[in-house]
Amino acid sequence: MTYEIGDTNTDLLLPTPHDKPVHYTLISVDDHLVEPPDMFDGRLPAHLQDRAPRLVVNEHGHQVWNFDGQTFTQVGMNAVAGRKPEARSLEPTRLEDMRRGCFDVHERVKDMDIIGCWASLNFPSQITGFAGRIFSGCSDPDVGFATMRAWNDWMYEEWWQQYPDRFIPCGITWMADAQLGAAEIRRNAERGFHTVTLPERPHNIGLPSLFTGWWDPIIEACVETDTVISLHVGSSGMYPMPENAPALQLGATMFGQLSLNACAEWLWSGYAYRFPTLKIAMSEGGIGWVPMLIDRLENVVDRSGYGQGWDIRPADVLKRNFYFCTIDDPSTIDLYDVIGQDHIMVEVDYPHGDSTWPDTQEILKSAWGHLPNDVLRKLCSENAARLYRHPLPETVLPR
Repeated sequence: MTYEIGDTNTDLLLPTPHDKPVHYTLISVDDHLVEPPDMFDGRLPAHLQDRAPRLVVNEHGHQVWNFDGQTFTQVGMNAVAGRKPEARSLEPTRLEDMRRGCFDVHERVKDMDIIGCWASLNFPSQITGFAGRIFSGCSDPDVGFATMRAWNDWMYEEWWQQYPDRFIPCGITWMADAQLGAAEIRRNAERGFHTVTLPERPHNIGLPSLFTGWWDPIIEACVETDTVISLHVGSSGMYPMPENAPALQLGATMFGQLSLNACAEWLWSGYAYRFPTLKIAMSEGGIGWVPMLIDRLENVVDRSGYGQGWDIRPADVLKRNFYFCTIDDPSTIDLYDVIGQDHIMVEVDYPHGDSTWPDTQEILKSAWGHLPNDVLRKLCSENAARLYRHPLPETVLPR
């Protein structure tokens, strides 16, 4: 029986804010949805349906997912948008403890409207392992494969198709068999998905390395269908913690290093060199590390000689094929021309702890307000619309 969501626990939440002044048209390329309890209902073949993920209440009164003999906690995965300051350190353990926009698409659009967010790309949350790794690692491949497809079908029918202009559909795929994974990317592309999320560093979670050739069918499917590969920070594990280190503080601090590591590995895998039209987007890692990486890539060609072997400079491949997203990066945003003003996009990160919601517009105005209007339009919406082939509204701000 599907868990029925009760009334929202308003004691933990601030009142819904009024609409904010809108300075910029926003497309956020990094937000998250919290999987609702009925996500998998009726979506698996009948003989497998009773083995689909189920949201249950444990002995502590917390909601947890049960799947494949395992229990997955942290249902909200840091879904703290709109929580009172004194409650921000508490991980939501019940859907009732979150804003309904975390899991209800109609309420999500209302929360987007508050900050002038025209469109949003939503990554999965806990039960998928951010990029579908939990389903791909299921002990029964038939169950895992059916669950993965069910997640994509729900994303298509219950999230994207409710408001097709307001969401960029992001799929997951099967990572236990590259040919089947490629077929799922093509299936999604045929119905309008423009991106798939993959693990940043697959070897970290027991999958084949990017350097083995195993991923070739999946990459080729992305190139063939013009599907953007969206790599979310932490999707293959967090920063390795020293003993007794403050995991929350250190882990959050090192997001940029995780993206740097992943970006360098994807670059030197050669996929972007071999496939000039391949598009790879780095999500939630910021942009501060990108100029340093560009400098280093130039150095390994011009000074050390380690970067020889390609007939295109590695830094030029990076600037051609890779895209980067930022919450604000006030110290490095003025280096937009070094990174490439056509390759930077904005993120809101709703409903996570890093999120700027509901103050996104003022935060961006404070950090970016001095930039030229044409650059602001690119960073805030036009680059994302072009990359993900998503429509823009008739008027794009700032004018």
